[in-house]
Amino acid sequence: MNEQPEKNSNQDVAKLLEKAKEPVRKGIPWHRHFQGKIEIISKCSISSFNDFAVYYTPGVAQPCLAIKEDISEVNELTNRWNTVAVASNGTRVLGLGNIGPYAGLPVMEGKGLLFKYLGGVDAQPLMIDTEDPEKFIETVKLVEPTFGGINLEDIKVPDCFYILERLRKEMDIPVWHDDQQGTASITLAGTINALKVVGKKMGEATFAINGVGAANIAYLRVLTKYGVPRKNITLVDSKGILHGGREDLESMKEINPWKYDFASTTNPDGLTGGVKEAMKGADVLVAASRPGPGIIKKEWVRDMNDDAIVFPVANPVPEIWPWEAKEAGARIVGTGRSDFPNQINNSIGFPGIFRGTLDVRATTITDEMAIAAADAIAETAVEKGIHEDYIVPTMDDWEVFIKEAEYVGRKAIEQGIARRKLSTSEIRERAREIIEESRNKTKALMEKGLIPPAPMGI
Repeated sequence: MNEQPEKNSNQDVAKLLEKAKEPVRKGIPWHRHFQGKIEIISKCSISSFNDFAVYYTPGVAQPCLAIKEDISEVNELTNRWNTVAVASNGTRVLGLGNIGPYAGLPVMEGKGLLFKYLGGVDAQPLMIDTEDPEKFIETVKLVEPTFGGINLEDIKVPDCFYILERLRKEMDIPVWHDDQQGTASITLAGTINALKVVGKKMGEATFAINGVGAANIAYLRVLTKYGVPRKNITLVDSKGILHGGREDLESMKEINPWKYDFASTTNPDGLTGGVKEAMKGADVLVAASRPGPGIIKKEWVRDMNDDAIVFPVANPVPEIWPWEAKEAGARIVGTGRSDFPNQINNSIGFPGIFRGTLDVRATTITDEMAIAAADAIAETAVEKGIHEDYIVPTMDDWEVFIKEAEYVGRKAIEQGIARRKLSTSEIRERAREIIEESRNKTKALMEKGLIPPAPMGI
């Protein structure tokens, strides 16, 4: 098993902890300063007030009539083609739990900011004040005329599975749950490259999965499609390891069939116990459970195989601090945070994935498209040179979003679910142009002082 490397000094740990607290300390002052993170701004030129006669009445009547005649024209004559709803009821917000639709709004605004700056996608928060899945589904379906895609966000389990499944079947635009497919894409990419660094094969590695919620269920789906046998996987929920003898297995079939599927097909040896037992001898730990630290113990990491890979991705605080996992012998550690190396966070995925999806007018986002995105993410990092502290690109590596758009768009065309048949170079260059324009607009507004700087000295 892993040998313990040299420990960080108390001074080093204090610095790391202080760094980890900085975003939290700035949270309220920065949000109060800007009073929101996104806004609607004109994209058409306005040289005189006479232009409004074209953009509004009477000129606007002509595009209205054209759309009435051919509904597909709505994506050519309006911004619908590039507009996504970030739909949530705030029942499972990134480590905060069920805080409701009002308290969840800052998260969805943040999502909109990332969509625009990283992917050039116009994303509008859509907070829905209901915990009834049927009402939620009906509300989202009713706003379909406004949006070219739906990004579901922060919805509790198992409602999120049911809502996604229904909306994908019943809507004519791509519907995606970022906490499922988005997290799955980036986690798969991190897994691919981490195993390359340590010299282990995907089909032979053993996995301990702590937390069987939205993120890990989707990760398991793409992981097994990528070639990991289910027999190599052990799952742990709040009651312990999932195995064939669990008393709640039968009821799980009715309440959460998505979880039941993996509960009944993994861990064939019937291992029992908790996270500690699941981690013993494992090559990879993926924990998407509840905020730490202290959820994963250092001694459990020591019991993993040599060259262990540890992904504690709970937000806002990982299940174990990365330096603690390293001290316990983990060779590669990734968290969900941008202030530590190896950010296993869906912000690297969804902007580029939606860029490619929207540009080819795909009708859905399949698991194969999510896997294509994972390949794009992994390949981008490989091109830059992967090592223990760099297994996935950062948000600064903006070319990753272009490559994702290319791979995802191409996969949609291959699967016959794209309404526009663009060439690979057309997808790539279109994505580059749109993303670059979005970044340049923000930069220009900042240089002109129209976007003020963030408050300093906090």
